Amino acid sequence: QVHLVESGGGLVQAGGSLRLSCAASRSIFSINTMGWYRQAPGKQRELVATITAGGVTNYADSVKGRFAISRDIPKNTVYLQMNALKPEDTADYYCYCNFQYSSCWGQGTQVTVSS
Repeated sequence: QVHLVESGGGLVQAGGSLRLSCAASRSIFSINTMGWYRQAPGKQRELVATITAGGVTNYADSVKGRFAISRDIPKNTVYLQMNALKPEDTADYYCYCNFQYSSCWGQGTQVTVSS
């Protein structure tokens, strides 16, 4: 089992930047995939970005070129750098992992982008 703790959400103006952090309770080398999902009010949870244990990244089309997922292996932490934020990026952002064929989720952090 993996425990995930997110931080870094907040309120930002359109065009601004935020960096989300997700600290894992075990070595992220042992975790198949980590990433970020988001859920806006009244909408389904959607994938934002993922990174595999081998470092391969994947992004939703809506965030390509604006968001970047990265990791700090010694700190067991995955980051989501969000640039050029838009009001439509407003959502609760959840850290995700796939470990030994089970999914794990953080508690979520809120991101609000004002126009």
